[in-house]
Amino acid sequence: MKVAVLKGGSSLEREVSLRSAARVEDAVGELGHEAIGIDVGQDLVDRLREHQPGVVFIALHGPGGEDGTVQELLEILDLPYTGPGVAACALCMDKVAAKHEMRADGIPTPDWAAFNATAFRELGAADTLDEIEARLGFPLVVKPASQGSSLGVEFAATREEVPEALLAAFSYDDRVLLERYVRGRELAISVLDGDALPIVEAIPREEDFFNFEARYEIGRTDYVCPAELGSDQTGQVQELATRTYETLGCSGFARVDVMLGEQGPRVLEVNAIPGLTDTSLFPMAAEAAGIDFTQLVGRILESAQTRPASETTLRRQAGPLPAGS
Repeated sequence: MKVAVLKGGSSLEREVSLRSAARVEDAVGELGHEAIGIDVGQDLVDRLREHQPGVVFIALHGPGGEDGTVQELLEILDLPYTGPGVAACALCMDKVAAKHEMRADGIPTPDWAAFNATAFRELGAADTLDEIEARLGFPLVVKPASQGSSLGVEFAATREEVPEALLAAFSYDDRVLLERYVRGRELAISVLDGDALPIVEAIPREEDFFNFEARYEIGRTDYVCPAELGSDQTGQVQELATRTYETLGCSGFARVDVMLGEQGPRVLEVNAIPGLTDTSLFPMAAEAAGIDFTQLVGRILESAQTRPASETTLRRQAGPLPAGS
C-alpha cells in the first residue's frame, strides 16, 4: 500500500513536523508499505493525484495541518487520512472555542479571558486588566489562541508583566488567551482509538513552564511514564482525558494536556496531531503500554482506513440533491 506522509509545510512547527515524519516514514517501510514523503506546498493536490495513496498520514503540526485545512482538502479528494476529522481539528486548534466546548460539557478547565488584536488596538481591551485580575488573579498564563507546542506561551506573575506577555503572544496569533495559572503537575494523556495510554508527567528542569524549547530539546525536561499517581487518581485523569477527546469529537489519536493541582485535574488543551519525534510524549506513552513505534504507526494507519466515510463521500454516493432542495 502507498502511504503519503504529509510533512513540513509553512507553519512555525515545520522542523518538528519534519522530525515526526522521518520516524513515520521509517515505520511505514518497516510495515511493508511504500512511504511517499510530501513536503506540503502548492503542488500538494497534484502530488496526491500523481501517487494515488491508499491512505494519508498527516504529520503536519500547527496551522494548515492541524486545524482542519488539509483534512478538508483530503475529504474533497476522497482520501482516507490519520487523526481526527475536520471539525475536531478546527475545534482543538482554537483553544478558546475548545474551552467553551469543554465548559459546556462540564469538563474542568482553568478560567480564562480572551480577546483579539482588534479589541486590543482599537477597543481598549488592555484597559480591562482590573476586571481580568479580579476574575483570574495572578499569576496568569498568556498564550496564542491557535498555536501548538507551547509556542508563544508566556507567564505573567504581576499585572506589570501582562503587556509584554500580550505582545509576545500577539506575535504568533491575532487572538490571545489569558488563563488562570494552575500550580501543580503537568500531565499528558495520549488517547489511541478512544483508549487512554499510560500518563506522562513532564518536569522541566529550570523553566517555570514546559515551553517549546523544553519540549523538544533533549535534556531540558525530565519525563516520568507512567506518572507516579495512585490508581484512583490515574483512573480519574485518564477518564477525564477520554471524555475530553470525545467531547471535542476526536478520533484515531490525540493528546490531552492536563494540570493536576490541589483542586484536581484541569484540562488545558487537546492536541489533534501530537508530535511523533524521538522526544514526543505520545510515542513515550505508547512504549509504556507495550506498543513500539512501528506498531503505533500501524495502529494509526488501521484506524484511518476504518474511519467513517467523509461527508463529501456520503454526498457523492447519495447523488445530486433534488431540484429546489
